[in-house]
Amino acid sequence: MNIENIQSQMRKGILEYCILAIIGKGEIYASDIITQLKEAELIVVEGTLYPLLNRLKNAGFLAYNWRESVLGPPRKYYSITEKGQQFLSELDKTWIDLSTTVKKLTTNKNK
Repeated sequence: MNIENIQSQMRKGILEYCILAIIGKGEIYASDIITQLKEAELIVVEGTLYPLLNRLKNAGFLAYNWRESVLGPPRKYYSITEKGQQFLSELDKTWIDLSTTVKKLTTNKNK
């Protein structure tokens, strides 16, 4: 088994949740999402982010609007929809349950 492959799969498994959580805080530009993920040490490239944003939008979890930019062409800003907020709330519950379970299983009670 390759540890890098397992680590990558674990990160991929929580990426959509993290993206929804970021967008759930307020309307945001895609490059700012990448910046926040990098600051949290969850490295994502544009080639990964944009297809994910598109899938989340097509599922009805995200909306976007175009804004003029003083630095170049208009920018697409993403926001979470009511359906997306409900989905994020369910993911929050799932994460709490899962992290609690993993902590129970990985904590050594003999220490």
